Amino acid sequence: MNRRNFLKTSALGLAFAAAPISLSAADSPTRSTGRSGRLNLSFEPYELKLKHAFNLARSQRTTTPDVQVQIEYDGVIGYGEASMPPYLGENVESVCKFLNSLDLGQFADPFRMEDIHDYLDNVAPNNRAAKASVDIALHDLTGKIMGQPWYKIWGLDPAKAPNTSYTISYDSDPVEMQNKIDECAPFKVIKIKMGLDHDKEITEAFRAKFDTPICVDANQGWTDKEKALDMCHWLAERNCLFVEQPMPKEMFEETAWLRERSPLPIIADEYLQRITDVKRASEAYDGINIKLMKSTGLHEAYKMATLARALGMKVMLGCMTETSCAVTAAAQLSPLVDWADLDGNLLIANDRFDGIKIVDGKVTIPDRPGIGVELLG
Repeated sequence: MNRRNFLKTSALGLAFAAAPISLSAADSPTRSTGRSGRLNLSFEPYELKLKHAFNLARSQRTTTPDVQVQIEYDGVIGYGEASMPPYLGENVESVCKFLNSLDLGQFADPFRMEDIHDYLDNVAPNNRAAKASVDIALHDLTGKIMGQPWYKIWGLDPAKAPNTSYTISYDSDPVEMQNKIDECAPFKVIKIKMGLDHDKEITEAFRAKFDTPICVDANQGWTDKEKALDMCHWLAERNCLFVEQPMPKEMFEETAWLRERSPLPIIADEYLQRITDVKRASEAYDGINIKLMKSTGLHEAYKMATLARALGMKVMLGCMTETSCAVTAAAQLSPLVDWADLDGNLLIANDRFDGIKIVDGKVTIPDRPGIGVELLG
């Protein structure tokens, strides 16, 4: 079943949530006198530089490839981006190739979200981050045309946005490890990357200084279900909220076994990509982690959150290492979710945007039209 038929036949009847509102040129601070009547796409590669090395169960890196995107329509510019950690299977070349193949000029109305997304899916399969970059820019553009941030268009209360977790990973250098732990002080929830040989060591090092609640992301690093269950019990005694993707995504039955016995909720990350994965995920996981770079953007992410709620699942909103562009876009959805992990912009040293703020550990969404960002410099 293709994406359009799946969405049309869903029992929820999920639909695009907002109708366009016409504004005069004076109402939009980003509007200029030029008029094109068509969507004009431009993009450029941009390497994200991490403040600290990211040590995961299956990789280590100090940079993340990224492509910055703009869509212009009648003088209004919407910003988007594609961030590509290795496990997504995309790279700068593939994203630029996909974007270069698009003919968005055929669309005279940026509010035709369903048609544009169907077009993106028909151009080529996969390419989720590339599609997300277009989706984010479209949401920024249409929100600016309407003169409203997307959380208001969706009817969400920004006061309900949760605290965000802040991510740390193990480092063999004791000084660097302590620096990572010290940076956690302002946050109310800490995410610890696990799946290596030092899972208990990093937890104990953190607990020696802070009693802040933690959550754990094993990044598919636990391959023995009995040991995974032992870790869940050990973590439950140390104020852990949940465990994200404890086992490889291919170990579906083992994960279902673990979920039945674990004292902590089990959350799907790498297993889950798009809306067609949500129903199946409910059979082995307690919740899902929605990320724009996997879901192809906000349009489908909103529907995934709604479907997961209907299935009785917990909802987490995550991100990759991204600029404030994509992280602030994701934050527009944050009042819908149980947990947020929106710290990707805080982990890089060369952000290009001003957007989301973390105030006393809480996600704070800018009251600006579109996705809520401003280009720096």
